[in-house]
Amino acid sequence: MRFGIVGTNWITERFIQAAMETDEFSLTAVYSRTEDKGKAFAAQYNSQAEVFTDLAQMAASDQVDAVYIASPNSLHAEQAIMCMNRGKHVLCEKPFASNATEVRSMLEAARNNNVLLMEAVKSTLMPNFKIIKEHMYKIGRVRRYFASYCQYSSRFDAFKQGNVLNAFNPAFSNGSLMDLGVYCLYPMVALFGKPDEVRAVGVLLSSGVDGEGSIVMRYPDMDAVVMYSKITDSYLPAEIQGENGTMVIDKISQPYEVKIHYRDGTIEDLTKAQTREPMYYEIQEFMDLIKIGERNSSINSLECSLAVAEVMEDARQQIGLRYEADLKNTSSAH
Repeated sequence: MRFGIVGTNWITERFIQAAMETDEFSLTAVYSRTEDKGKAFAAQYNSQAEVFTDLAQMAASDQVDAVYIASPNSLHAEQAIMCMNRGKHVLCEKPFASNATEVRSMLEAARNNNVLLMEAVKSTLMPNFKIIKEHMYKIGRVRRYFASYCQYSSRFDAFKQGNVLNAFNPAFSNGSLMDLGVYCLYPMVALFGKPDEVRAVGVLLSSGVDGEGSIVMRYPDMDAVVMYSKITDSYLPAEIQGENGTMVIDKISQPYEVKIHYRDGTIEDLTKAQTREPMYYEIQEFMDLIKIGERNSSINSLECSLAVAEVMEDARQQIGLRYEADLKNTSSAH
């Protein structure tokens, strides 16, 4: 399967390394704003890959079957729609887009062009997430989902010195909710659906993005609590608390260990050993769906992606976090 990639950064490097563990992946095109950077990137993996500085030309290329998008968040929707309108399947990094309106436009483009669109969330496709789903009945009625992803950004020191890099620039639809909070919210929606009520608080930085925040969500007979930060660290595992026991997950962003702590004091280790790169499973899912003609993942579904986007937009409105993309009419992306 011939892939074009958008974005030449560390996440793209991880993607290609994981993709090379599959039998079907072939890197045939690289899009970069500068030709030199694109060529240097392509040379690391496949010197035959064509380098494009015009995304429309790459989207029109007959040497590309699918496109992986890992550009800044604010560009996801426009770039994905451009590629889908040229008949390309699209695997797009999280968060899917700047807001729910953009996500709906992406979903419409996928339907109109009969192509596969999937959000590149690795955690929900890793082996231990399947273990979580298969064994959750053991903890009885679920009463709470808790997840935390707090990681001090390597770019925050520069920010404090007055240098606002992309990670803290609202023009790119960035911040702690979009970059890290999504890792907590996506598995939650995949497991329990969209919550009935969202209540959010957060700390806005001088650039206009959120440095950290917390969201409490209500379901019919349980609640969910997520915390995220780019200005502090946390070492807490995730928990799914049930009446008969609590499932403890080492990292919600990439689950490697899953254990159930029962009320009688016993602990059941459900961990499944993982031999592949974490991103391998999302790439394999994406390619498998294309091979069988499916246009929606049953795990990283379009419905899940839209629900997560709606929750994040609701939370952003509550804490006063606005992006330039919220002001635009996304019909211009068509």
